[in-house]
Amino acid sequence: MNSPSPAAVLTARRIATSFIAAVSAVGVTAPLALAEPPGAPTGAGQHAPQVPQEPPASQISQASQTSQAPLAAHRIPFTDARVTQQEDGSFTVSWKASGIGSVTVYTDDRAVAHGGAEGTVTVRGLPAADRRWFRLVPDQGDSLTLADRSLHLSGAANFRDAGGYRTADGRWVRMGVLYRTNNLHALTDSDLAKLQHLGIHTDLDLRMPSERAEAPDRVPAGARYVVADVFGGDVKGELPATAEASEQMMLDSYRLLVSKQSATDAYRSLFGLANDPRSAALAYHCQGGKDRTGWATAALLTALGVDRDTVMRDYLATNDYLAASNAATLAKQTPEVAARLKPVLDARSAYLNAAFNEVKARFGTFDAYLRDGLGLSEQYLKRLREALLTA
Repeated sequence: MNSPSPAAVLTARRIATSFIAAVSAVGVTAPLALAEPPGAPTGAGQHAPQVPQEPPASQISQASQTSQAPLAAHRIPFTDARVTQQEDGSFTVSWKASGIGSVTVYTDDRAVAHGGAEGTVTVRGLPAADRRWFRLVPDQGDSLTLADRSLHLSGAANFRDAGGYRTADGRWVRMGVLYRTNNLHALTDSDLAKLQHLGIHTDLDLRMPSERAEAPDRVPAGARYVVADVFGGDVKGELPATAEASEQMMLDSYRLLVSKQSATDAYRSLFGLANDPRSAALAYHCQGGKDRTGWATAALLTALGVDRDTVMRDYLATNDYLAASNAATLAKQTPEVAARLKPVLDARSAYLNAAFNEVKARFGTFDAYLRDGLGLSEQYLKRLREALLTA
């Protein structure tokens, strides 16, 4: 068997060994820094984080104001919608809605597109902006405001909005409030300026002490830096000897994200910050923004009522955002080492399912995990949904 190259060893230490060693280090815990108690927020009226740069209500069309048969309770009629920024600077806006006749798309106080109940349009020639927001206004029901999920940062390719998803009851997770990302060590000055302009007020770091020391975050001016170490201290390990062993290691590691006490403490801290308007907008991350951050996002979205397929799609999107960097890492290794390393770099549905299966095995239901594992009351979760969902 070929020996790992120095580059492979370094990569494994930075990306993989936290999971390898964590499997054999259950029970090692460390105190959280500035962890917010779940019960801190009081009163639903305080929990309405504002979406940065959202188009003003004056953009609502005449058709929307004069619709002859409003939808029940003025609910958002969109069943699917998304905004994607293309490489040439244009934006693709797509949507599906039920029970309506038409949709008008607005940005910057002006209509830029129009379509029926289902449509896809490309918008070109817009001036540069830190983030481009679009408001989709139906002729019946409430409007929906979205942006491209990625912030397109030079130094954090996996920095993206955790919102913009529809829940099972027809509400939508607000955008511009929660961001999932890889580490912030390589942020450029331009990246930092953009994050400051977009109102990033809290940087929650889920990494171990050694990871934080080797690649300390660059924190936007005015933002609070908070540590919630999922693994509860430094752990060490080695890249497994086979690809199959690497995959098994990842499966075991995802189970630890549910069962390990320090992980429970860290994710409780995340929920506390997410439910505190003083923390918005909140960016949370680990090293690659895939595993510890992946379960963090899956837990948040599931708690908010997003269906499992959508949660999985968000998790697997890391493979797209990190495709270039992962390919470059693997290209530097021997074929044998690359085969062993690839399962560690990948986001795979089996990994996230292992965490959900651990929830079922230990708690029976996801609601029980939130209640008995993370210690979140139904009243607390109601406040969280009021803060992070729009009807």
